[in-house]
This record gives sequence, C-alpha cells and structure tokens, in this order.
Amino acid sequence: MNRKAFINRSLMAISGLSLTPYMKVSSRALSGSRTSTAMVISTWPHGIAANEVAWEVLMQGGRALDAVEKGVNVTELDPKITSVGYGGYPDRDGFITLDACIMDERGNAGSVTFLKHIKTPVSVARMVMEKTPHVMLSGEGALQFALANGFKKEELHTEFSRKSWEDWVKKNNYIPVNEHNHDTISMLAIDKNGDLCGACSTSGTAFKYHGRVGDSPIIGAGLYVDNETGAAGATGVGEVIMKILGTHTIVESMRHGHSPQEACEEAVQRALKKVPDLRNQPVYFIALNKEGEYGAYGTDSEFSYALYTKEKGNQLIQAGSLY
Repeated sequence: MNRKAFINRSLMAISGLSLTPYMKVSSRALSGSRTSTAMVISTWPHGIAANEVAWEVLMQGGRALDAVEKGVNVTELDPKITSVGYGGYPDRDGFITLDACIMDERGNAGSVTFLKHIKTPVSVARMVMEKTPHVMLSGEGALQFALANGFKKEELHTEFSRKSWEDWVKKNNYIPVNEHNHDTISMLAIDKNGDLCGACSTSGTAFKYHGRVGDSPIIGAGLYVDNETGAAGATGVGEVIMKILGTHTIVESMRHGHSPQEACEEAVQRALKKVPDLRNQPVYFIALNKEGEYGAYGTDSEFSYALYTKEKGNQLIQAGSLY
C-alpha cells in the first residue's frame, strides 16, 4: 500500500469510529410523538385559532414562514387576549409595549422590542429580517422603521386594558406583581417541503417596569430554529428563560439525539437548577424536529398547547409538567 492510500484508509476508519456514538444516540427509541406531514404547534388555547390560519397557508403550499406570521397575527389582533398585541396589559406607566421575533429555514431572523402603536409586531420583525442588515430594532427606532414601511400608528389600548391599569395603580401603588399569566404565543411550523420556521409575540409581563424586555424577541431564548435539526418556542417568565437560553438549549439537545419531548423536559430541569423557586416563576416550552416529532413541557399543569396535523386535525393538548 502506498503512503497516500494508507492515509486515506486511516482517515476513513477514524471518521467511522467518531460517528458511531452519535449514531447510536440518534437512532434510539424517541419518547416524543410523530407526524409524517406538514404541521403547526403553538402555545396556549389561543393557539387553536392561530393554527387554523397557519394551516390554511401550509395546505396551499405556502412557506412555513408565511404560516407562522399569519398565524401569530391572529392572536396579535385579538383584543380579548391580554398577553399579546392589541389590548395587551400595559406596563406600570400605562404604556403597551410589544416584543416579537421570527426566524426562517435559512437561519435568518428579525426582532422588535419595546414597540408601541403597532398591532402586529411579528410582521415588523419579518420586515426587519428581510429589509435590513440587522436582527433587532427597538423602541422609537422600531416604530420609525414600521411607519416608513407602511404600518399604521394605532391605539393599542382597549377599554379593558386601560381600566385594568387604572385599577392596578390604585391597588398596588406601582409595586410590580406577578399575578397575571405569561401567555406569549410561540408558533412553530413545518411545511410541505420539510422546512421549519417559527415566530413569537407578546405584550410582556403585565404592569412591568417601563422599558422591560423579556425573552420573546431574543433569538435563542424565546425562539430558535435550525432547519437541520429542529425548532423550539417558549412562554412563561422571560427572565428565567433568558438565563438558560431555553430554546437554543432545546434545539442543541435535539441535535445530540434527544426527542423534542426529552429536550423540553431537560430545559425545564436546567431552569430549576438556576431558579429553585420555579413554582412562582413558571416556564413552558414547545419543540418540533426535522422528522416531524413534537413535544411540550412546563413547570406546572396550567400549560396546554395547540397542535394541528393532517392525522388528527387541530387539537388542544395538556402538556406534561414538573409539578
């Protein structure tokens, strides 16, 4: 054997040995459920209505990116949902400020934070992704960008949101409280081409400090998509999710062979190590991998998620929980 042939055979043998442990892990029995077609998964009961619109986009052959944007828009525009978009709970000074992000199958991402007067922040986030060299715009700059690109300046308050703030001021004297749920909408979709995309939108913690931004617009915290592996979305107390980069943690766990369900459970356990009092600072996750397996897990039994598949239609499912 000449020297070149010997080196080539040696490299092939080393490469085969190095891949063996990973292949064993990734081929083991997975605990998550599986679907073989396009699908949509989103957080909370309001995800049911959002899923309907997203599914229609997918069935028309649309991109997962279009599906998650249009689906999340449904929640953003619903004034009865007080944790997202129009009619969301204001901050402690009475302002409604919105956060959102979106991520496509190519790894592109867009985000807006502390955005006022725009009812569909996830659509502004998509425009940031597609029309600028940046990932994130914030505050007045984000609003200026939105208005320059055709969005209308609108009132985000409803009669209910304004009265809720007035009552809160009288009751709490500007001391922030944690009595309201954190029902961010996170949505993940896989389209007929097998591509993954995701989006996330929120009005943030009710009566938060003015200027507070949570995990929802942070790539890797509130949302992460890797088209080679999978995608994850978060909801709950953003301060905890940011400390563990929850969605990036989940996708990396799936990359190393764990099912979406296992990866979500692992993320909650990691949060527990960082924040022992997790009962009072709940976190919840959804995940979807490239093979169409999905999972969800949270701190407590309050969490449910909406899943739309060809096999079972659009259904609300109770997620597993730590407590």
